[in-house]
Parts: sequence; C-alpha cells; structure tokens
Amino acid sequence: MQGPCEIESELALDAAAERTFCPASRRHYVLLAAILASALGFIDGSVVSVAMPAMRADLGASLADAQWISNAYALALAALILVGGGAGDKFGLRKTFIAGIVLFTLASMACAAAPSASTLILSRGVQGVGAAFMVPGSLAIIAKAYPKGERGRAIGIWAASSALTTAIGPVFGGLLLSVFGDAAWRVIFAINLPLGVLAVAMLLRVPADQPTGDRKLDVAGAVLATLAFGAMSYGLTTLSAENAGSGGGSAATLPLILGAILLVGFVAWERSRKAPMIDLSLFAIVPFSGANIATFVLYFALSGILFYLPMLLIAGWGLGEATTAFIFLPLSVAIAGLSGPVGRLSDAVGPRLPITAGSLVVALAFGGLAAISGAGIHRFWSGAFPMMVLMGLGMALVVSPLSTAVMTSVNDEDTGAASGINNAISRIAGLMAVAAMGAFAAHRYASAVGSERALVPGYGEPTSSPLPEALEAARVTASDAAFSGIAWIMCAFCVASALVAWLTQQSKSDEPSGDAAAD
Repeated sequence: MQGPCEIESELALDAAAERTFCPASRRHYVLLAAILASALGFIDGSVVSVAMPAMRADLGASLADAQWISNAYALALAALILVGGGAGDKFGLRKTFIAGIVLFTLASMACAAAPSASTLILSRGVQGVGAAFMVPGSLAIIAKAYPKGERGRAIGIWAASSALTTAIGPVFGGLLLSVFGDAAWRVIFAINLPLGVLAVAMLLRVPADQPTGDRKLDVAGAVLATLAFGAMSYGLTTLSAENAGSGGGSAATLPLILGAILLVGFVAWERSRKAPMIDLSLFAIVPFSGANIATFVLYFALSGILFYLPMLLIAGWGLGEATTAFIFLPLSVAIAGLSGPVGRLSDAVGPRLPITAGSLVVALAFGGLAAISGAGIHRFWSGAFPMMVLMGLGMALVVSPLSTAVMTSVNDEDTGAASGINNAISRIAGLMAVAAMGAFAAHRYASAVGSERALVPGYGEPTSSPLPEALEAARVTASDAAFSGIAWIMCAFCVASALVAWLTQQSKSDEPSGDAAAD
C-alpha cells in the first residue's frame, strides 16, 4: 500500500503533466481527434481498392494508372512516415498532427475534384505526404496526453474504434457506388472534409505540447528513399503497360537499375549518419531481421490480394461494389476480436508458433482463392468469401505476435525506432506488391485472351458495353487466369513467411530459464 507522501507525489506529477500539456477535462478531445484522423487514413486505404474499377471507368484510367493511384499514396507514406514521427518530436505533436490532417484533407478534396487520372495520382501523392505526418501522430498524441494510469484504456478505445471504421468503411463506400454509380467515388474522398475539419477543431481546444526532441530530421534520407522506391515502382509499373501490349519496350530497365542504385545510396547515407532515420544496426539482431523479413513477405502477399481481388470481382465477374466490399470485413473483424487472446497466447508460447501457423493458414486461403474459377454471386459466397474469412483468421494469428516479436527483440530504448521501421517495411511491401503484380497480371491476362486481346478491356477494366458471348467468356476466363496466378504467387510468399518465422523466432521453450540466465 502506498503511503500518503507517495500518493501526494503522484498527484503532483499528474497535475504537472496536465499543466504542461493536456488537462483531464480536455483529453477526450485528443482521443476523438485521433480516432477521426485514423479513420481518414484507414478508410481511404481500403475503400480505394473497392472504388478502383469505378475510377477507371469514370476517368478512362489504364491498369498502370490504377497502380499509381494506389502507389502514389503508398510511396509518400512509406518513405516519409519515419520523418513524420520525428517531426512530432521536434516541432510538437499537436502542431505536426494538425498540419498532417490539414494537408491530407486538402489533398482529399483535390482527389474528389480530379478531372483526370494524372491529376488524381498527383493528389494521392500529396495525400500520402499528409498521412505520413498524420498517421504516427494519432497514437503518439494519445500516449503523450494521457497519464500512464489512463493510457491503456484510451489506446484500447482508439484501437477498437479504428478497427470498426476500417471494417465499415469499404462497405459504406461499396454501397455508395452501387446506389449512385461510378461517379460516386468522388464522394468517398470528399467526405474527408467534414471529418478533417472536426478533428482539427477538437485539437485546437487542446493546449500545445512542448517539443521533446532536438535532432535534425533526415530529409535527405527521406528523399533518397522516395526516389529509390519511386524509381523501382515506376519500372515495375512500366512492365504492366508493356505486358498489356501498350508499349513500354525496355523502358522498365533503366528505372529499375536506377532504383537499385539509389537504394544502395540510401543505405550508405543512413550508415554514415549519427542519428539516422533508420538505425541499420538493429538488423544485426536475428529475431528483429527475421520478423521484418516475415512482415515484408506476408504484407506483400496480403496487399497484392486486396488490390487485385476487387478488380476481378467487380470488373471480371460483374459483382456490385457493395457485395465486393464484404471481402474486407473478415480481416478487420478477426484482428479486432482475436488480437487480445492471440497476444496472450504469444506471451505464453512465444511468437514463433502463432506467426508460423498464421502464415500457413493465410497461404491455405490464398491457395483456395487461386483454385476458384468462373463468375457469379454464388462463387463469391461459396468460394471467395469463405477463403477471405480463413485469411482473416490467419492474419489475426500473425499481427499481434509479429508486433511482439519486433518490440521484444530490441532494447527498451529502441522500441520506438523498431516499431517505426516495421511500419515502414509493411507499407513498402504493399507498394512493391501492387507495382510488381500488375506486370504479371497484364501478361497473364493478355496471354489468356490471345489474338482477341484488342477486342476486350484490360484486366480489371470495366466494360463500357456488353461483349459478344464468346468474347465475354474469354474475358472472364482470362481474368480468372490472371488472378489465379497472383494468388498462387502470394500463397508461396506466405509459406516463405512461415519458414522465416520458424527459423528466426523463438519459442518460450527456447528461452533460457531464470537459473540458466543467472549462470
């Protein structure tokens, strides 16, 4: 039991914390703003996949354009997210968080008004820059505004709300598109305006926090990373155009080589800095490296499926967006409902078994998706949707233990850096998956259609008018073949993730006992 002096000391510390940043009466504004900002980022990421066929139909966008509509956002977010986190420390979390929300919201309005695919791509890139300063701030500002005794409950509310918005976002977007038609995709971006304004209004009711860091931001490193991954994405996307028969030639070679050179330059730059954006020395720790390799491989597979499956269902099978949006529900619901129990399981047995088992379950789900052929609503409910439920269960087994593996493999003072690196790697994996698999899908689709390639739309491209029966059958068969190839590749990636986890992570039985450790 605490003595009166200890209780008085704790109350004084709490009072000091309230004076320096956020009084207790205003902390709920921080929490609500963080929930709204997270909703902005999470909803956009999933709804855009469902809305992609509508965007392509409304703007006349090619498969390469579709890849960049996704990747312009992912590239900016992945390359700048660590800079965004550092900016919060350097300039203050509230100020940086507000700046990110404002930029994201303004870019969302530019997306909603985009007259062409190229304008939308540019606006999505700016949106990604805003997200890079907004996403890290949502959780960090909660941790800084709430005292330790209240922090866990606040973060739990934030996590549950984020999971809920992530789950219902695609369904809402799909319903909107099904009811109001292709042009309704613009509303999906425009709705960010009231959400962003409300989040900023709440943050303005909270006093500003004091900056906690004085280190320089690694802007040069961020530029090198952006150029490196941007060049590689451009090269892989150019292959999509080449394989779709719309030119390209050897144009992909130079940006791929340039991207590799810039990536080597980025590594050299980070190694030379005293306070790098990415502490490369952490990769000498085998469990840390293994967890991040497993993250890259698994999220490469997940991102590829979640980007190209909606194209198959909507443009290939002719399903409505409202129906297609249900494929995102199992992932959100399973992670939200099972992360707690799985986290406790990971604490009890170590991360090795759940990551390995979960990756294999996801591999089984993707193998099942690869085996589905034909079109129609019955194929969705009897085949595709059950496989996505299985995938959700597998990912629920992986997500919490993977985070645990990353955080427990490093010293306590490095957990923030480790978390940031892992977050960036998962986003880079998604960026590379969308870019690389487009080239494969275009080639597989064109090969399956054969000599009638010029008479049918490309993979994932909606038909503007009904096709003759023979051409329609060829288009559906080619769409199935293209996605089946993607799914088999992603199945193999998930098996590789399981193997990496098994070889690099520890079980509780592998850890030394207290006596052994003492000896």
